[in-house]
Amino acid sequence: MSFLMSVLLFLHIVGAALVFGLWVAYFKPPRVVPAQYYAALLQVVTGLIMFGMLEMQGGAVNHAKLGVKLVIGLVIAVVAFIGQRKYKRGEEVPTGIAHAVGGLSLINIAVATLWN
Repeated sequence: MSFLMSVLLFLHIVGAALVFGLWVAYFKPPRVVPAQYYAALLQVVTGLIMFGMLEMQGGAVNHAKLGVKLVIGLVIAVVAFIGQRKYKRGEEVPTGIAHAVGGLSLINIAVATLWN
């Protein structure tokens, strides 16, 4: 189980790095690329699986923290979906959508690391 948890954590961190890194890479002009949407989904799925595994093992779980992270993660996924659809259609991605994806991912990373 420990190896599986490590692999899931690795994928979760890669997802966060992709969402945030692509936001920084495409800061000007702001856009949301499909990889950000898929990375956001990767984060939500791996986070839910890790949460379930911790619950099954009877480990200490901070439900409030994980609830906040889940809500932020779902908002990131929805906004990234909207942004990447506009990008695929060749439409201009509104600045607010592009920066919401990156800014919320930064907030989610901060919650993960600073909330004890």
